[in-house]
Amino acid sequence: MTLDQFKYVYFLGIGGIGMSALARWFRVNGYEVAGYDKTPTALTSALQAEGMAIHFVEDVEQIPTAFRENRDKTLVIYTPAVPRTHQEYIYLTENGFVLQKRSQVLGLLAGQMKTVGVAGTHGKTTTSSMVAHILRHSGVNCAAFLGGITNNYGTNFLLNEPADELRSVVCVVEADEFDRSFLTLFPNLAIVTSTDADHLDIYGAHEAVLESFARFVSQIEPEGTLFMKQGLLLADKTKAQVQEYSLQEGDYHGQNIRVENAVFKFDLVYPGGIINDIELIVPGFHNVENAIAAGAVALKLGVGAEAIRAALNSYTGVRRRFEYVLKTDDAILIDDYAHHPAEVKAFLTSVKALYPDREVTAIFQPHLFSRTRDFAEGFAESLSIADNVILLDIYPARELPIEGVSSELIFRDIRSKKKQQSTKAELLDVVRETKPSLLVTIGAGDIDQLLPALKSVLKDQ
Repeated sequence: MTLDQFKYVYFLGIGGIGMSALARWFRVNGYEVAGYDKTPTALTSALQAEGMAIHFVEDVEQIPTAFRENRDKTLVIYTPAVPRTHQEYIYLTENGFVLQKRSQVLGLLAGQMKTVGVAGTHGKTTTSSMVAHILRHSGVNCAAFLGGITNNYGTNFLLNEPADELRSVVCVVEADEFDRSFLTLFPNLAIVTSTDADHLDIYGAHEAVLESFARFVSQIEPEGTLFMKQGLLLADKTKAQVQEYSLQEGDYHGQNIRVENAVFKFDLVYPGGIINDIELIVPGFHNVENAIAAGAVALKLGVGAEAIRAALNSYTGVRRRFEYVLKTDDAILIDDYAHHPAEVKAFLTSVKALYPDREVTAIFQPHLFSRTRDFAEGFAESLSIADNVILLDIYPARELPIEGVSSELIFRDIRSKKKQQSTKAELLDVVRETKPSLLVTIGAGDIDQLLPALKSVLKDQ
């Protein structure tokens, strides 16, 4: 299959962060694009403003007529989150349309360019966006398909400049392990940030997660390079060159890491040199480590040390990744997408390092019943870093409730000085009573929809 044979592209689940990036690529490149999603969001509104026809009710008749009447020229891209009982999915399947998962199409696109695949159970969105920003800032012709909206560019998709030879273009791809999607990629360069247990509703056991990552790195081109977080057991799973990185050790590492005026500063040590005095606008020890990995890839691609420093110093992050919503002398509100115990721990540890004299109040919304069940103890331990924890109900996302699984599984083991459970409806009143000077919101659900109201509460107090 080649993409040249299609004129129309229809998305089932167009509002997802990865799906919307693909939709934008097809739209920019002259295809007619339309799609369905379950609920309208700011992202779907942006896509509609860009000329894409989107509807929010399962209804075959709302698929544009030209798409339905030209099935041989229509490519359907779907997300695994769409149930097989979906009316439109059934219609498209039974009527001979070409259906492809997002990951399959992304693999087709990326395979035409020099690909950098950034994988890991956490850290991949920030790291991939850092790589893309360094390249774009340094004048390297690149495309990027990212898992979050970058603050520097206001999008999750960067379009490359026209090129006579596509292999001269660098394509940065966030390589997602969910549903083993990243196994459609055969990158030239790859970063693996972590291989912790996650998505056990898909994988069943941590061993299966590790097997999937082993397959991913085995697909790196033999003349390519794997930049691996030190300590991961993947070096013997690939024919590519392996270079390790970490916060303080490895072929690429940091030194002189310090916090000055709530800003993380460090030197990046690499084989043959040091990039001194990098300042990260986006704070966190984990982001220092992500920047080390991104810098390693940029060096491999021929970007100079001075250009890397300038790019990292101007990197402003990804929405919902250590994002300041409010920052005044009296009140601070930070939002983060963390939804795995290791991510929560990294985030709260960094907040504590930045503001050692402030009491941290953390609002956490668990994501998925299965993830809560599998990692309740780990979430409780990580959340206990905060001084005060406000725990919300589980955000179900794609799942139905599981008997006996609720936020209580986490709550009972939290050891913070203060803790309480709350519904979203009660949350604003709880925060008014708490009067926090440093409030953080954590979770991958819809907690971000409460940020404007929480910001108002903090400003009013």
